[in-house]
Amino acid sequence: MLSFISFLEFGLTDILDICMVTLLLYALLRWLKGTAAIKIFIGVFLFYLLWRVFLLLHMDLLSEIIGTFLSVGVIALIVIFQPEIRKFFLFLGNNNFISNIKWLKTTSNNFSQLQVENLVKACKNMSASYTGALIIITKENTLDDIVHTGEYINAEISNELIETIFFKNTPLHDGALIIRNGKLLAARCILPVSQNEHIPSHLGLRHRASIGVTENSDCISLIVSEQTGHISYCINGIIHEDIDEKALRNLLKQEFSQKA
Repeated sequence: MLSFISFLEFGLTDILDICMVTLLLYALLRWLKGTAAIKIFIGVFLFYLLWRVFLLLHMDLLSEIIGTFLSVGVIALIVIFQPEIRKFFLFLGNNNFISNIKWLKTTSNNFSQLQVENLVKACKNMSASYTGALIIITKENTLDDIVHTGEYINAEISNELIETIFFKNTPLHDGALIIRNGKLLAARCILPVSQNEHIPSHLGLRHRASIGVTENSDCISLIVSEQTGHISYCINGIIHEDIDEKALRNLLKQEFSQKA
């Protein structure tokens, strides 16, 4: 009985321990949310639960095989999560660590009606003039590593500025335009190209880059084809080709319009 009461003793240190673990798990989920890494993390966790079930059921062969994989899991996770681990330690080494705690907060990327119309108008005008364009709109994943490859702008969304950026004689037209928190954040950004072998052959490098960035994040990409003038969009690595002005407006309103 005394041992049971001793087990139930709960001190300040225990409360602090639970709070720190909770904060760590919350920060980890917020850090990975919107990226392909969160899917890997969930997969590894389910793999671990499966191993525990096999142990409880005394399925020795399966539990031994899975246990062998888990025994080298730390090394595998370091390789898989290398970009996220690097980003985390860079964050810790930042002199503005305390002020940068804002990454724990939920980011918003809500557009006003005017911003939606400016985006639609820009895509419509570039489509009519056969001006190639690639626009990435972020959600939870801020795409900081991609933003740093381009030129920082941080300007209000306007159709004139978007059209100027992608005009073929300007130095910023080659690459992607990143929109975050209702701002034109950076232009001429370099995107990863999808390695999916099932992408239709008629799609060029701009479309492949659009698919690639949405395969690994929760962003939405808008593409204007330089060859056909068609407007397309991509979500979760799936491309929707040749949409009209109404479909584009509905997409932006559904995904980014301010909620009342």
